[in-house]
Amino acid sequence: MTAYEEIRVPVAGGELAALRWPARKPDAPVVVALHGITANALSWGTVARLLAGQVTLVAPDLRGRAGSSGLPGPYGIAAHSDDIAALTGALGLDRVVLAGHSMGAFVAALAAVRHPDRFGPLLLVDGGIGFPAPTHLSPDELMTAVIGPAMDRLSMTFPDRAAYREFWQAHPAFAGDAWSPEVDAYIQRDLTGDEPAMHSTCRLEAVRTDGIGLFDGDVLSAVRKLPAPATLLWAARGLMDEPQGLYDEQRLAAADLSGTLLEPVAVPDVNHYTVLTGDTGAREIATRLVALSNIPNPCGG
Repeated sequence: MTAYEEIRVPVAGGELAALRWPARKPDAPVVVALHGITANALSWGTVARLLAGQVTLVAPDLRGRAGSSGLPGPYGIAAHSDDIAALTGALGLDRVVLAGHSMGAFVAALAAVRHPDRFGPLLLVDGGIGFPAPTHLSPDELMTAVIGPAMDRLSMTFPDRAAYREFWQAHPAFAGDAWSPEVDAYIQRDLTGDEPAMHSTCRLEAVRTDGIGLFDGDVLSAVRKLPAPATLLWAARGLMDEPQGLYDEQRLAAADLSGTLLEPVAVPDVNHYTVLTGDTGAREIATRLVALSNIPNPCGG
């Protein structure tokens, strides 16, 4: 595990928790990285290791999760994007590279649109491009269709940390050699409470609000309004390691990204989770973050 420090910064309603993996040099570039809808900052642990101190990585626990679970609403993608702008302001950062995985990619895209002076190039990881919601589904039915198994987990209790580990190790996305010390630390950061009734730190209201918010018009249109270049790294396989991922050539063609600043790039041999937590995907992410961080800032600073 790569050493990190925990920090807290003021945002609306309280303080946002974040993890910071410092670079070897104090004047190195900084990357801000955002996690998925029921994840936490330690989902970026593998990327942090593979960055090898070339840049400083700052990953917040988004409002309603892990170290930021105590932050009250309102929740939603716009609220998260404003929190990230407040985070960069509190840390004195300007035009930083912004990365996001899954829901975090949607937050990153909207943050870049709402706060164009705060962020530079974007790296979106298996998220950020959405599709309109089916009109025949209620909000609750929509959430079940999108992240049903994840929502179920938020209402479960576990007798101890070993049981939570076993629960996740049975997940198809983490089969075989996909498990690692970084994955273990990431999932354990999500667990809270006392034995024998431990539970996820994720606040159900936050997850539900954020999930429905992914279909908001401003969120869906953000990738078409990006003020800076962006890359989408999309995983070949899905959330349950199924052959159909969230994106493929046909779906991206249907999204019609012509005229945008977004370049899609496929990452083979990974699923929605391991594109971030496995060495193959994380190495691709780390390489691109270093390259993006070394692009000269036309605005100075």
